[in-house]
Amino acid sequence: MQKVLNTPFFFEAGPRAVLLLHGFTGSSADVRILGRFLEKRGYTSLAPHYKGHGVAPEELIQSNPDEWWQDVVAAYEQLQQKGYKEIAVAGLSLGGVFSLKLGLNHPVKGIITMCAPMSMRTLDIMFEGVLEYAEQFKKYIGKNNEEIEAELAAIREAGMPGLKDLQKLIVDTRAEMDMIYAPLFVVQATQDKVIDPKSAHYIYEQAQSNQKQMKWYDKSGHVITLDKERDQLHEDIYQFLESLDWSAQNV
Repeated sequence: MQKVLNTPFFFEAGPRAVLLLHGFTGSSADVRILGRFLEKRGYTSLAPHYKGHGVAPEELIQSNPDEWWQDVVAAYEQLQQKGYKEIAVAGLSLGGVFSLKLGLNHPVKGIITMCAPMSMRTLDIMFEGVLEYAEQFKKYIGKNNEEIEAELAAIREAGMPGLKDLQKLIVDTRAEMDMIYAPLFVVQATQDKVIDPKSAHYIYEQAQSNQKQMKWYDKSGHVITLDKERDQLHEDIYQFLESLDWSAQNV
């Protein structure tokens, strides 16, 4: 029997909304515990899936960052259509880059970046991450070793053209960091082995936000939302959200 896959979520609570964005090859599972934490404290949260994410890797390699960005904007607009006038955004890794991009293109109450890259590794190393995701996905749904090897070989052969566009997305967002004015909370795990942790300093130093803070978590790795210090992270995010100048009062 195949296992149930992660799905996007929309936890409606109070009038203050937070858009939660997952990482590359990730899913809403990256931020689901955070969403439930915020729900208990009166915050509405919406976590979409980008095209090709949370599904078979064969779909991932055919998708591209432009489509993922369209999914982010669609989720933002979904919150607006539901009547949420004030929206903060928090994102992990690529989700953090999208959080910044959203702040550059749309009104947001505040921005939280978690282990967000401002530079990317080589295309080969990035594609290795895709292959790791593919292998884990196929094991999760119950494929045997022979099936996995054959399907991974096909993915290697196909490649992922969108990775070059992913590099460009990050470079382009980096170039506009001095146009960020929304309140900003930069989160970085000290033991992050996936991105260059110096990215956190760049985001913090280049953003022109009057209200900005940065915090390092010494016991955590890249997926900080699910790591050892997640409870402290959740509390810190809540305190940052509470510090924002919301018009809408939580119920």
